[in-house]
Amino acid sequence: MARWIVINVPSWLLLAGLVVGVVGGTAGVQAFVRHRFPRLGQGRQNEVAQFVFPVIAVVYGFLVGFIVLALWGQVNTADQTTRTEGAMAAQMARGLEVFGKAEGARLRQGLWEYGRAAAAEWPSAASGRTAPEAERALNRLHTAYENLEPRNDTQRAFLTSSLASLKELSRARTERLLEARTNIGPPLSLWMVIFLTSGLVLGFSVVFGCEQALTHYGMVGAVSVLVAANLFLVTELSYPFLGEFSASPEPLRAVLQVLSSPR
Repeated sequence: MARWIVINVPSWLLLAGLVVGVVGGTAGVQAFVRHRFPRLGQGRQNEVAQFVFPVIAVVYGFLVGFIVLALWGQVNTADQTTRTEGAMAAQMARGLEVFGKAEGARLRQGLWEYGRAAAAEWPSAASGRTAPEAERALNRLHTAYENLEPRNDTQRAFLTSSLASLKELSRARTERLLEARTNIGPPLSLWMVIFLTSGLVLGFSVVFGCEQALTHYGMVGAVSVLVAANLFLVTELSYPFLGEFSASPEPLRAVLQVLSSPR
C-alpha cells in the first residue's frame, strides 16, 4: 500500500491528506471524549498523564527519528551509487579520440547506447527489474573495450583507465539494482509499532485534562500535525528510488549530454 501511495500520490497531496486525516480524526475522538467524560476536563488524571506522556513522547521521538535517519541514509546511498555509475560513464566518454576516429566513434556509440538504455530503464530498475536492452548494451560495451588493441603507450594508459572505470560502472549498476530490489521500506511489524506509538501519543494528548476546550484542541491539533508529518516522512523515504525524495536518474542522463557535446 505504501509503495502505491509513493508512486501515485504527489507528496504535497499526501502530506495534506495525512494532516487533515490525523488532525480531523483526533479532533473527532477528542470531541467525543470531552462530551462523554466531562470530568476529564478537571484534570484529576493529569498527575499520571504527566508522568507517562513524556516517557511515551521520548520513546516515540527516538523511534521515529531513528527510522527516518536510517531511511534517509538509504536514499543518500542510492543517490551516491547512481552518481558513481554516471560519473564513470562520463569519464569514459572523454578522450575517446586517442584511439583513433573509427575506434573512438565505435566506443562513443557503445557508451551512448548504454546511457540511453540505462536512462530508459530507470522506471523499471527503480523496482529492481532489469531491462534486457540495458544489459545487452553493457555487454557490448565490455566487448568493445576488451577487443581494443592499443598501438602506443598513450592508448594503453587510456585503455587501462577506461577498463577500471568500466569495472566501477558495472559494480555501481549492480549495487543500484540490488538496492532497489532489497530496500523496500519498513516491514509490517515496524509499521505496526509506528502506528501503535503514534496512537499512544495522540491518546494521551486527548485524555490530558484541560478546562479550556480551545486550548486543549489547539494542543492536540499541534501533536496531530507532528504525528502526520512523521508518518509522511517515513512513507516518502521508504523507497530510495521512488517518489520525490528518491535518488535521481540525472547522472545517467548527464552521460548523454557529455556524448552530445561538441568534440
